Amino acid sequence: MKLSARRLLALALTALPLTLTAATPASPSFAEDAAVVAFARDLEQRHGFNADTLLGQFAQIRPNAKVIQLIKPPSTPTQRSWERYRPRFLNDRRIDHGIRFWQENRAALLRASTLYGVPPEVIVAIIGVETEYGRNTGGFRVLEALATLAFNYPPRADFFRTELEQFLILSRENQLDPLAVKGSFAGAIGIPQFMPGSQRRYAVDFDGDQRVDLSGSVEDAIGSVARFLEQHGWQAGQPVAVPAQLAGQPDPAWLEAGIRPTLSAAALQQQGVASTADQQAKVALIDLASPGKETEYWLGYDNFYVITRYNRSSFYAMSVFQLAEAIRERMPR
Repeated sequence: MKLSARRLLALALTALPLTLTAATPASPSFAEDAAVVAFARDLEQRHGFNADTLLGQFAQIRPNAKVIQLIKPPSTPTQRSWERYRPRFLNDRRIDHGIRFWQENRAALLRASTLYGVPPEVIVAIIGVETEYGRNTGGFRVLEALATLAFNYPPRADFFRTELEQFLILSRENQLDPLAVKGSFAGAIGIPQFMPGSQRRYAVDFDGDQRVDLSGSVEDAIGSVARFLEQHGWQAGQPVAVPAQLAGQPDPAWLEAGIRPTLSAAALQQQGVASTADQQAKVALIDLASPGKETEYWLGYDNFYVITRYNRSSFYAMSVFQLAEAIRERMPR
């Protein structure tokens, strides 16, 4: 006897194990977490929020496993490699888009540079490294990402709980729906990828529309990046970094001194570190290592250190600096 296709399908489905057909239970919402309830009640007491309204918003989000996956250090850390890192940001596409971004926003960049003392190319390069000039601002719900890290990632729970608080205050100040704001898996927002606390401390209404909008206003993003650097100690008209040549291996103490400039350029010169650095300056020795390659050395000034306040990585700061230089050099006069 021949069986119809429909009958064959029915028999196949009944033969499947129950574990394959049963629905996977959804994670409880954050509103069911006692720590989140306590957090909402605390914000009600300290900042005048309505705790029930907050819990209604937390009821619409759940812990995001992808956020935890992305924030965790790799189980088998790879070696630092400047050779691998640099091409991600130093490439023709990012340079060409940077030139176009500068040309399209020349007036805002000039105004920000004049007001805060930060060169236009540095502002452009930071936005280029962060989001490729606003093209990649993140697709995670910021409320969900921050709540996940605040309540489900113990290593940095205190930091992210503070940022979650700042985000809710920021949303109220700017009349934003917290559930609608998108950003990175770590909760960074907009064209320049400011964390909520940084946005409240450093961002500016640079387009004059009476609100700070880092997601929709390129002018606000430009002004905010410049002010962030200025507030962290940018020195107008001063250099960022210069290449260095070492006679042999560096003294470990030079690298242990860290990224803040504390070493004497003159003393380093006398000990075999050749450079064009101002001999009166304090500098940091920057090592850009690549496995199997000679380490590239630079001397970083205060402005290099300021760039690391945006992202605490010498690779990041050097990428910003070199991208800025490449854009400036190719920018039509």
